[in-house]
Amino acid sequence: MGSSGVIVELQRNSNSWTKVGDEIVKMERKIFPKHESLARFFDEELKKKNAGLLYMEMDGQVVGYVMYSWPSSLSASITKLAVKESHRRHSHGEALLKGAIEKCRGRKVQQIVLHVDPMRSAAMNLYNKFGFQVDDLIQGYYSSDRPAYQMFLDFDSN
Repeated sequence: MGSSGVIVELQRNSNSWTKVGDEIVKMERKIFPKHESLARFFDEELKKKNAGLLYMEMDGQVVGYVMYSWPSSLSASITKLAVKESHRRHSHGEALLKGAIEKCRGRKVQQIVLHVDPMRSAAMNLYNKFGFQVDDLIQGYYSSDRPAYQMFLDFDSN
């Protein structure tokens, strides 16, 4: 793995909550279009009982993060995965996704679901590498002219 960062699970009441949260909100605003960004809802998302966040830290700064949730005992979802543009292509996304999958597996869920823009080939390649399969194309998922693939990873078949 080309990653030299440290993956940390964000704890709700940790001293780093505000600093890390602020860095992630800045990344959300820079990376995602406004209507896709969780920047305004970041705190509310992570206050949910069944939500988690892993982030990668390098030299004291957040360079990537993955948000996940397990709404039921059967399935989990990856809700966000992002790496700063300057830190891409160094396996950080791979390390974060692997960490989130392990966290979800630890919850004994049978499946992880996510949505991805079919035009984001790097993301598609990453998810395919981990065995995610396209389930459906959802028209208008991101906006009226931007669909999403719904992808899934089954554990009971592994």
